[in-house]
Amino acid sequence: MNTPTAVPLAAPDTGSLTGFRIGVTSDRRSSDLIEALERRGATVMHAPALKIAPVEQDRQLLEDTAEVLAAGPDISVITTAYGMRRWFEAADAAGVGEELTEVLDRSRIYVRGPKARGAVRAAGLDDAGISHDERTASVVDLLLDEGVRGTTIAVQQHGYSDACQLERLRGAGARVLTVTPYRWVKPEGAEDKVPRLIEAVCGRRLDVVTFTSAPAVDALCSTAHEMGLHGELVEAFRGGVVAAAVGPVTAQPLIDAGIRPIMPERHRMGALIRLVVEHISAHLVARYATALGEVQIRGRSVLLDGARADLSPAPMVLFRELAAAGGAVLTRDAMAGCLPDATAENALDMAVSRLRQSLPDPRLVTTVVKRGYRLNV
Repeated sequence: MNTPTAVPLAAPDTGSLTGFRIGVTSDRRSSDLIEALERRGATVMHAPALKIAPVEQDRQLLEDTAEVLAAGPDISVITTAYGMRRWFEAADAAGVGEELTEVLDRSRIYVRGPKARGAVRAAGLDDAGISHDERTASVVDLLLDEGVRGTTIAVQQHGYSDACQLERLRGAGARVLTVTPYRWVKPEGAEDKVPRLIEAVCGRRLDVVTFTSAPAVDALCSTAHEMGLHGELVEAFRGGVVAAAVGPVTAQPLIDAGIRPIMPERHRMGALIRLVVEHISAHLVARYATALGEVQIRGRSVLLDGARADLSPAPMVLFRELAAAGGAVLTRDAMAGCLPDATAENALDMAVSRLRQSLPDPRLVTTVVKRGYRLNV
């Protein structure tokens, strides 16, 4: 099984995301992420795959809460800080907030990560154990090691049912009750935005796509299946487009699909942003020494001594080939082979002319008479 690449975080790169295109799939806190990326110069494509439904008048949540209160669980599992807070907000609104606090206080509380622990302590409670890697499976491992036969366990779920882990507890002899303080639904406009993002990934028109929840990954893959593009989507993420996941829970469905995401060592939004900046600077910025100064190719942009030009796909393909040749001459036939529609006799001449007009300085491309073209090194 592929595992996500956990990258140690060094000092943030002093460069920017200028020229790069980044897809954002989150709904909650998306404005913070988008603002941080755009402030660094990125062009952002926002396509929230799922959003959290309003909790008001959530009859199922109140029914589940009443069942937990009546059962008085021996063990409680808190998976997310946000879910814990919403659960107590709903309980308070229903007039059973104090009773819920008392019931949980009498149980042994296990938490999935530091943020969930913080929410538990903010409610005046304490926990008996914490996962070492912020995964529900690891919390279940702790409980199974202790033995759960004959116990009642209340599990606060994080937006969707982790059926496999619930069955592990039931299979070990526990009675399991679940509470889902928030539920995932498709946001308004998802029918148009998500397919456009999928098409952009398949066409390699995005450099990075960020993921902050596992359900959003599932929703994206499901939509790709419906479009008949799932294979192309996976292939694009395997070569050409970087998937960036905030943590191991979010990364798992990507791994299951055969995609190797990058992931910060600290599973937080700020760390994800820094990782994206560092990964792009280290792996996606190409630098070349030329007779006119250093040239950088950054996504769709070419930079020369502070001057920036955004290139359309065909001219960028030609310039990347010339730059990669390092000053060696590329024949006309080799150059024409890079163009999808180079059937006309003068198609290459027109393409090179458009390339020169697009560059910060047209002298970056040199004509070698009767041979072809080269980068002006």
